[in-house]
Amino acid sequence: MTLPSDVLRTAQSATLPAPGSPEYEEAAGVFNLAAPARPDAAVTVRTVAEARAALRAADARGLPVRVHTTGHAAGARRPVDGGVLLRTRLAGGVHVDPAARTARVPAGATWGEVVAAAAPHGLAAAHGSAAGVGVVGYLLGGGVSFYGRHTGIAANSVRAVELLTADGEEVRADAAADPELLWALRGGGGGFGVVTAVEIGLFPVARVVTGGAYWSAAHARPLLAAWRDWAAGAPRRATTSLRIMNLPPVPGVPPVLAAGPVLCVDGAVLAAAADEEPEARRAADALLAPLRAIAEPLLDTWALTDAAGVLDAHMDPADPVPFVGDHLLLRGLGDDTADAFLGAVGEGSGSPLAVATLRQLGGAFAEPAPAGGVLDHTDAAYAYMGSGPPFGPVTVAALEEHCARVRTALAPWDTGRTIPSLVEGAGRPQRHLDAEQTAAVDRVRARLDPRGRFTGDIAPGATSSS
Repeated sequence: MTLPSDVLRTAQSATLPAPGSPEYEEAAGVFNLAAPARPDAAVTVRTVAEARAALRAADARGLPVRVHTTGHAAGARRPVDGGVLLRTRLAGGVHVDPAARTARVPAGATWGEVVAAAAPHGLAAAHGSAAGVGVVGYLLGGGVSFYGRHTGIAANSVRAVELLTADGEEVRADAAADPELLWALRGGGGGFGVVTAVEIGLFPVARVVTGGAYWSAAHARPLLAAWRDWAAGAPRRATTSLRIMNLPPVPGVPPVLAAGPVLCVDGAVLAAAADEEPEARRAADALLAPLRAIAEPLLDTWALTDAAGVLDAHMDPADPVPFVGDHLLLRGLGDDTADAFLGAVGEGSGSPLAVATLRQLGGAFAEPAPAGGVLDHTDAAYAYMGSGPPFGPVTVAALEEHCARVRTALAPWDTGRTIPSLVEGAGRPQRHLDAEQTAAVDRVRARLDPRGRFTGDIAPGATSSS
């Protein structure tokens, strides 16, 4: 493409901060410190005009473009080496329309900002488990929420996407304007352009029973069995996870949880209206009472609270950390699967993983959405995620070797599919689309980005050329 002279002058005058400058370090920062970004230039864009200028400057220098918001998915995507990295932190804030039950969210906004904006209206979103996670990357990568058995895959909540193409054109994709692009964006694996905002659907929430209960991992076997038996008939208002945790004695970790491996059951039980609170309490008690009868928890934070409390249930770290991990989707959780899981990550396994999680799926997760995106459901019964930081004697190699061991142990129940927002490592097997879906998404990418400027942003396994 030959740029007009006035556009070329604008491009050449645009600032693309180089390594060593404060602006570069801010823009290139990632949450997973084990997957640092090393672009040739990195810039934080706060307006559509700034994003367009950065794209034109990159084009004038013949450089490919990568995009991120908070950098939480740094370890799951191809390494950012070379090219220009755009960190999107678009101004304007989250705007909620309580009558329509929607929110417009600028790229770079976090789930904490969305929850704070929606809660005063008695509304919530299908958000992630940590306040600092970026909204756009999480949603377009699928999204598995603690509300998910009620709402389904979080990408289905996206009503519209505002996008800047490689040529600087502003595009809006919704049900009326370019529905094919909206379909491909929701779970297609990225590589379409610079997303500048999304519009999402919200749902009513009055109160939530949420939190986490922690026991010594010595009780893991009966606790896992009881949790699994409850999960088999759990109401859709409840979404939970079970975690085996080996937490280091660092600030922010309660000492009682750093004294040895623990098992945690956390999650959320939704009361959409005030008159549903008794049923939410009963559902939570049906889960927790049998677990508490097995052994007294070391720590128990489950309580009836407001929607903001769901962001605290998982106790995810707020500050950037290095970690290495893996993700699988499992068909079921019978006795043999439970034995394999505990044998690989439980007490006495020698696991260096800080956290090994089984997330309850089913319910609305399993139902295709009539107006959903290319990734609109999952047939898996559980999601596995495991990760750990390479601290002290624990090395990257040791973590990678143990991830492979867990994958081998769980292989008989592995569906072979993944959900992009749960993937921990770019080198791990990733597949969330079939061949027909991949080809269809590739055709949309070719239309939006015919020169392949954003090819590096495509998730591994999400294009027929990978």
